Amino acid sequence: MARDRLRIGIVGCGDVAHRHYLPALAEMAADVRITAVMDPREDVARAAAAGVEHWSPAAHTYSDLSAMLGDADLDAVIDLAPAPSHGAVNQAVLDAGFHVFSEKPLASSIGDADRLITTAAAKGLRFLCAPGVAATRRFSWLADTVRSERYARATLAVAQHADPGPAAWREYTGDPRPFYREGVGPVFDHGVYRLHGMTTILGPVRMVQAMGSISSPTRVVRGGPLIGRTIEVTTADHVLINMEFANGALGQLLTSSGTPSTLAPWLEVHFTQATISFGGQSHDKDSPVSLYVDDDTPAATEAWRHDVDVPVEPFGVVETGVRHFIDCLRGAAEPILTAEHARHVLDITLKAYESIADGTSHATETTFQPRQAARPIPR
Repeated sequence: MARDRLRIGIVGCGDVAHRHYLPALAEMAADVRITAVMDPREDVARAAAAGVEHWSPAAHTYSDLSAMLGDADLDAVIDLAPAPSHGAVNQAVLDAGFHVFSEKPLASSIGDADRLITTAAAKGLRFLCAPGVAATRRFSWLADTVRSERYARATLAVAQHADPGPAAWREYTGDPRPFYREGVGPVFDHGVYRLHGMTTILGPVRMVQAMGSISSPTRVVRGGPLIGRTIEVTTADHVLINMEFANGALGQLLTSSGTPSTLAPWLEVHFTQATISFGGQSHDKDSPVSLYVDDDTPAATEAWRHDVDVPVEPFGVVETGVRHFIDCLRGAAEPILTAEHARHVLDITLKAYESIADGTSHATETTFQPRQAARPIPR
C-alpha cells in the first residue's frame, strides 16, 4: 500500500468490536487507522468512533452501509455485522472495491460464498475470514507435527466447545438472542473454531453426519442490556458432528450452548503412536498441552507428559486473525485464513444441520488446499 497507514472501516460496532477488534487495531496504530464506523444504531456507531478518537481522530460514523462505501476514505473493511448479514455485507464491500476481513461465517450459503470468492478474485482483492485459528502458533506447530508423521499418522481428532452460551456470560454487552436462533446456534458461534482447527491439521472433510437437540427451551440473560430477561431457544443447542476426512481420518465434534461447563479437553489428536491433548480453555494463550507416546519396546514405560514445549500465543485467536489480515495488506504475510477454507467450514456446518434434519449422512460440496496436506490414510 502506498499510504503509510491503512484506512480501515468497521461494519458492526457491537460486543466483539469493543472487546477484541478495536483494541487489537489500536495496538497496530502505527500501521492502521479507523476512518469509518458503521452500525444501524447511530448511538452505537458514535460510541465506537469516540472509543478510537485517541488514535484514530475524526473517524466518520454511518448508519447505512451504502453511504459508508460511497463516501468514506477506505482501503479495507472489517465485517462484524450480525452473522446472517455477512454474505450481503461482504458482497457489497467487494463490489465497491475494498479488501475484506469477515467474521464467521463468510456467508449463509455455498452459492453466496462462491460469488464472494469469484468477486474478490476478479477484482484482485484480499478476502480473508475468521476465525484466526490457522494463523496461530499453536496450530502451526500442530499441523507441522501431523505432517511430519513424528508419531506416525493422525487418524482421529476429537474436539468440543461446551458452555451455556452468551446469555450466561456476565461480561457480554450485546443482545444474546440471535445465538439461540436459526442461522447462528452453537456451531456457527463457536463450533467453527474447532472445525477450522481440525481441517487445518487434517485437511478437507468429505462426509458429515450429525445429531442435535434443544436441551432447554429458555435462558435467563445474566448480563448486558437484557439482563434478567427470559429468552427462547429455537435451534439445537447440543450438536454432535461426525466427520470423515478426505485423507481417511475421522473426526468428532461436540458443540453446545446448553451445558454449564466442562473439564474435557477442547481438542485431542490421536496418532497411531501418540495422543496430543489440549486442556484448559482454547482462548487461553498458555492452555496446557499433554502428550502420551505409545512405545512398544520392552524397556518403555508409557505415561502422560505435561511439559510439552508448545509455542505460546502472543495474542488471542480473534486478535491473531485481524493482525494477520493487516499483515497481508501490508505485504508482510501470505494469506492463511482463506475464504476457500472458510467456505469449506461453512459447507461442513450446513451439511451437519441437513443431517440433523433428515437423519442421513451428507457429502460435502467443497474443498480447500491446506498449506501442506498430510498423506492419505490407507483404507
